[in-house]
Amino acid sequence: MHARAMGAGLLTAAALVLLGALPADAAEALPPAPTPEQAASAPGTLDTLSRFFARDGAVARSAAAPRVEGGSVPVRILSPDFVAGKPGAPVARVEFRASRAVSSDGQKASLWTVERAGGWQVVNIATGDDEIRYAELGGDGLVFREPQIDAWYVQKGAKVLPLDEDAVRAVGRNGTSLAAYRERVVRAYGDKLPGSAYAKKGTAGGYGGPQAAGQAAAPVAASGDGPAVTVASATAGVGAGLALLLISAAAIRRRRATTTREP
Repeated sequence: MHARAMGAGLLTAAALVLLGALPADAAEALPPAPTPEQAASAPGTLDTLSRFFARDGAVARSAAAPRVEGGSVPVRILSPDFVAGKPGAPVARVEFRASRAVSSDGQKASLWTVERAGGWQVVNIATGDDEIRYAELGGDGLVFREPQIDAWYVQKGAKVLPLDEDAVRAVGRNGTSLAAYRERVVRAYGDKLPGSAYAKKGTAGGYGGPQAAGQAAAPVAASGDGPAVTVASATAGVGAGLALLLISAAAIRRRRATTTREP
């Protein structure tokens, strides 16, 4: 799986057209709204969702009848500050909010919203509902994703527990302590943070840092099917609230059958 970070500048829905996720007539920027929920359920968003669900002939656009279920959830990504050992840094930071959308034929999608000048705006549509599903599994814990290995966890106090098989492979079925988890991510990414020699080589973005505008950025320790770009990596330096990342859902994350477990 390969994804392209279209630089630090703002993108429009045309990026989805270039990456094959939406037809050309869907290339219209979705306007901001006062809340993530209003942005997700706005008429323009629902129209774009109809086109998204109808791609590849999965369902007729006129029959897609997309609906948004429930409220949005914060999506947290492993924090470079935590990896760097910054005092008081939480294990993860909020990068965007996600809402679950469902079509008439049962397809699910995750609507990503970020706060920009003027309100909240939908910036990406991703297949499936991982973000919301894992938030539900994590309950009252702090749910976060380690994008380099596509692993989902929940932090409960001083414990980090796995929510998917990628996380199980990383920390075991019984999880690990927060301190031990930090030792693990320091070993994996500590020499690849922004400003590191690794990042300055220009061969990859380092931890959470893209290359120059228009070039592909490959996060460190990418798993089996190639590098992936996340909002965390593609928006480094400009802030998630300023970057409009309308990126192909197929490119943003790999889809595979996984077994999830309650922590």
